Amino acid sequence: MRILFMGTPDFAADMLCTLSESGEDVIGAVSQPDKPKGRGHKLVPTDVKLKAQELDIPVFQPETLKNRAFLPELERLDPDMIVVAAYGKILPGYIIDYPKYGCINVHPSLLPRYRGAAPIQRAVINGDKETGACIMRMDRGLDTGDIILCEKTAIGEYETSGQLFERMAEICGKLLTEAVRMIGDGTAEYKKQSEDGVCYAERIRKEESVIDWSRSAAEISKLICGMNPSPLAATTYKGQSVKIEEAEKTENTKRDTVPGEILGIIKGKGMLTACGEDALYIKTVKFAGSKRMNIEDYARGHKIDIGAVLGE
Repeated sequence: MRILFMGTPDFAADMLCTLSESGEDVIGAVSQPDKPKGRGHKLVPTDVKLKAQELDIPVFQPETLKNRAFLPELERLDPDMIVVAAYGKILPGYIIDYPKYGCINVHPSLLPRYRGAAPIQRAVINGDKETGACIMRMDRGLDTGDIILCEKTAIGEYETSGQLFERMAEICGKLLTEAVRMIGDGTAEYKKQSEDGVCYAERIRKEESVIDWSRSAAEISKLICGMNPSPLAATTYKGQSVKIEEAEKTENTKRDTVPGEILGIIKGKGMLTACGEDALYIKTVKFAGSKRMNIEDYARGHKIDIGAVLGE
């Protein structure tokens, strides 16, 4: 079966690699255009482009898919199936309808929960106990197509989005190769998504990373996990930016504390910080002008004022 792949970030690059290593005939990889980054605005290739070049797979980076702009290339490639994983744009109907075996999408959530762009981060931030992966047949809606395969997995108490991404890549890759095989040999079954439990996972906005210390330790802990590895949960210490990478919940046994108040540096545990409910041991941080460090190591070389309030 001739497969055209469409995807952009590292998660999609993992899916492309899985397809190629499973022996499928991947005839091309479509990715979004290179984007300028950094102070020099140098064009940086997408993860899928880099992986495709490594695998000697032809790369296509159309500026637009609208107005049937990609149709001539599609007709030249003539794929039997299109596999989509985090491409980043909604596909127009002429692409969805083109291949004989349809377009299938790799989506890292338990659909219909978390349709959209950031299902893994939203599951972590919202404190979900479990999530999963779905392979679906694409239709004209946003992640609304029929489910081919699905698998659940638990989310660890302090599992970060980055760690969950790695596990989901393995699960999704396994399901993808199985779904392609089943479609090819005619054994695939298609199940309509439930109308109950529909919700959307919007893209993560940088301003969402700012910690509101009036919230509970449980909520802030999940925000810290969900924003790791990027953009990292953020606060301020004496007006200077602080990124928090790792923290752990605990009870607040002290009275009359202010949310965000630094209560002490506890050996072997971290910086005890009051929240709206309970407290956090802040463990790994990045202060302005400093590299990522364990908070106790940082405190050995920098004075941290007990009683100062984070976020002020």
